[in-house]
Amino acid sequence: MDDRSLFTPLKEEGLTTLKIRYDWRTGKDYMWAAKEWDPDIKWSDYNRKFYQESLLTDDDIRLNDKETRELFAEYGLSDYLEEVLDLLRNGRYFGLDCLYNSQKDWRFIANIHTYIMGMENFEQCIYTGGIRRHPKEDAEIDVLIDGLNLARAETHKHIAAGLHYGGGKIAVHAEQIDLNNKDELGFIAFALNRVRFFTGPDMNYPVELADALHEYTRYINGGLKNNPLGASGVPTAWGVEHALREAVKVKFGQTDLRGLKVAVMGLGAVGYPQAEYLLEDGADLIVNDLDPERYEKLKAAHPDANIEFTDDILNTEADILCPCAIGGFLTEDVINGLKVKMVFGAANNQLAAKTIEEEIALSKKLAARGILYEECWVHNIGGVMSGAEMHMHEDKADKQALMDKVAVKCAEMTRVNLKEASELGITPTENAYRSVEAKIYGE
Repeated sequence: MDDRSLFTPLKEEGLTTLKIRYDWRTGKDYMWAAKEWDPDIKWSDYNRKFYQESLLTDDDIRLNDKETRELFAEYGLSDYLEEVLDLLRNGRYFGLDCLYNSQKDWRFIANIHTYIMGMENFEQCIYTGGIRRHPKEDAEIDVLIDGLNLARAETHKHIAAGLHYGGGKIAVHAEQIDLNNKDELGFIAFALNRVRFFTGPDMNYPVELADALHEYTRYINGGLKNNPLGASGVPTAWGVEHALREAVKVKFGQTDLRGLKVAVMGLGAVGYPQAEYLLEDGADLIVNDLDPERYEKLKAAHPDANIEFTDDILNTEADILCPCAIGGFLTEDVINGLKVKMVFGAANNQLAAKTIEEEIALSKKLAARGILYEECWVHNIGGVMSGAEMHMHEDKADKQALMDKVAVKCAEMTRVNLKEASELGITPTENAYRSVEAKIYGE
C-alpha cells in the first residue's frame, strides 16, 4: 500500500497546517507549514468561544518555503512532494490547503483549482465544491488526483452556470463522522470556514451532515431540514435530461428518446431520477448498480416500462451510455470496446484523465469511433445551481423556478456547444474548454 502522505511531517512535528501554492503565470510554487492550534483544542467551542482567525496556541510555529521543503526531505518525502507539485503544474491549479486534526488523525484537504471567479462575489466563501470522504486505506495520491480533477470540473461548472465562485473540492481522509459528536462537527466547520469554502455533502458523507453543521457554519447546504428544493440530484438529472434531448436531436435526428435504448450506469441520488426522466421521454433502459434493490425499486415503480439489469454495463449494446456514478472510467481500452453511439450522463469527470490535454485526447478517440460525447461540466450543473439558490434564498428558495432555470440553461449550453463544435470541426470537449478558458486564465 502507498502510505506516502503530505500529513506525515505535520503529524510527527505537531504541526496543523500546510499550504501549497502554484502560480501558473510565472511557473513558481511555494509553501509553508505551521502549528496554529493546540492539540487539545475543544472543537465544539468553534464559533462560540473562538473563531476561524482566533489565536489558538501560545506555542505557534511558522516554517517558510525553504524550511518546509527541508522538513519533507527529512522524512524522505521530497519525491512525493514533487509528484504532488507536478499535479498542480500540469493542471494549472492554484494549490492545496491541508489541515490536520491530531485528535482524530483526520486529514482535511481543500483542492483549489482557481480563485478568480470568486474574488469579487462579496462573500466570505470564494470557493465552492462538494465535501467528500475517503476511507483511510485509500492512497493519498489517488485522493489528491480525484479531488483536483473534481476541483477543475467545478470551476468550469460555475462558468457554465453563471456562478461567481472559484472551483474547488474538499476531500477528508477519515473514518465516517459521528453527527452527534460536537467536536467532530466543530472541526469540519472550522476547516471549511478557514479555507473559505461553501459546500454540500458528497460521496461517503450523509446529507444530514449539512443540517448538523448548520449549528457551526452557514456555508453548507444540501440537507433535509428547511430545504424547499429537495435533494440536489433531482435538478442535476433534470438538467442532464434537457441537455440530452439536444444531443439526441444532433445524433439521432429526433426530439424525444422513443425507440432508443439507454444504458444507465448507477441508480443513486442522480441516477435514479435520471432513469425516471429517461423513461418519461420514451427510452428503453438497461441499468446497473452495485445495489440490486435500486433496480427492483425502479422496476416496481414502472412495471410497464422496458427495464433490464446487467452486470456488464460497459459492454452493453445500446444507443446511449448514460453514466451517473463515479467517474474516471473512460480509459482508452474502455472507449475501444464501447458498443454505443453516444455517451451522455451526469457523472463527474467521466474521462480517465488528469489534465485537459488528456481529456481532449480521449474525446478525440470517442469521436473517431463515431461516439458523440460532451464534457460533463457543460450539462451536469443543476446541482451547483441548486446549492447556490439555496445559499442565496434559504427557506424562500423556489423549486419550480430553479427547475425551469436549470432546464433552459443546460439545454442552451449543450445546443450552442454542439453547434459550435460542428462548425469548427472539433470535438464538443475541445469547444467547451475553448469557450471558457479565457475567463479562467485571461488568455
